[in-house]
Order: sequence, then structure tokens, then C-alpha cells
Amino acid sequence: MVFQKEQLDIYLVPSGLLIMFAYHFFLLQRYIKNPHTTVFGFENNDKIAWVQKIMQTENRDVQTALDVLSSNNSGATFLATVCLTMSSLIGAWMANSSTIFMSELIYGDTSPATMSIKYISLLVFFLVAFSCFVQSSRCFIHANYLISIPNSEVPSSYVELAVIRGSDFWSIGLRALYFAITLLLWFFGPIPMFVASIGMVFLLNYLDTNKSPLLQHSSCKHRGKAVTCQVNL
Repeated sequence: MVFQKEQLDIYLVPSGLLIMFAYHFFLLQRYIKNPHTTVFGFENNDKIAWVQKIMQTENRDVQTALDVLSSNNSGATFLATVCLTMSSLIGAWMANSSTIFMSELIYGDTSPATMSIKYISLLVFFLVAFSCFVQSSRCFIHANYLISIPNSEVPSSYVELAVIRGSDFWSIGLRALYFAITLLLWFFGPIPMFVASIGMVFLLNYLDTNKSPLLQHSSCKHRGKAVTCQVNL
């Protein structure tokens, strides 16, 4: 039986995606059970302390809080715009039936059916990223309303939930972009895609792992997936 280069896509592409999904599954388990060992738990500890400091201060600086949330909202809006633009470009490319990536120089399957799968897969991840960034923006805007209510007695847990959810959607959107990067390399062949998947896992493992002790803003305790801090004013 003669091995053909078209068969590389059958083995390497699913293997690369499986490695990426497996890594994120174990990262999710670690985030749920030991959030302080991940960068997400480390950042949530600071975000919750910030929210409680803002909400529990009698004369809280609302403008500063809104500026901080506005910067996060602007970043989410910008990335959502980028994802929507990329989705539009991919759709236009599919409609034009470009043959740039069907050259014999691409070592792999370049059949029209496989090219359609490549475009659709890349489009799906960009649309997922777009949806997550839009939801992230929605959560940050909701936090703006909660903080800026005049003479309000809104519990800080409500603002914490909005900020943490916004951050979670932001992180998921970035993960979808990471997947899109590996799928983008698939257009140059299954080998670059597989190598990029392995390299991405090693890079993300380095970036997602936290070995620094949590900042002791106050007495902290775990509540669900996040770390709840009771700030002493």
C-alpha cells in the first residue's frame, strides 16, 4: 500500500486538534479545582479585590472604575471587530473560489472538498471568537451600570459576577483565536498545522501556569470557581 500525501490531513489535523482540546480540557479542570495554579485564578483574585474595594468605599471613585471597565470593553469591541472582518474576508474568499492554496507546493490534500472544510473550520472559530468578545463587552457594560447607579446598595457580588464573566468570555474568545491560528496554518499543509498545535500547547502551558503566590489583599476564601476576597477598609 502506497502512502499518499493526501492522507496526512486525515491523521495530522485531527491529532493536532485533539492535542489542543485535550490541553484545554485539563486546563479547565485545573481552573475549577485549583484556580490559584492558573493565571486566570491569579487575575480573578485581583479583580475581585478591586471590585470589593470600589463597592465598599463610601465615596467610591466611580469615574476611575468606569474608565477601567471602559478600557476592557474597548479591547473586547476591537477584537470582535477584527473577528467579524476576518469572517467577512473568509466568506469573500470562499465565494471567489481562490486557487492560491491549491498549488502543488502544498504538501497535503488540496482537493476542493478539503479546501471547503478548511475555510468553514476557520470561519467557525472566528465566529465563536466574535460571539465571545461580544458577550464579554455585554458583561462589562452591565458592570458599568451596576457601579454607576446613584446611591445604590448593589451587593459587590453582582459586580464581581459581571466582571468575572466578562473576563471568562474574553479568555474563551482568545482561545478561539489560538485555534484559528493553527487552522490558518493548515492552508499551508497539515504538517505546519500539527507542529503549530504542539508548539501552541507548550506556549500556552507556560503562559497559563501561575507559580506566584496570590496577592494577599485581605482574607480570601474560595467561592465557586473564583476566589472571593473580603477587603478590610
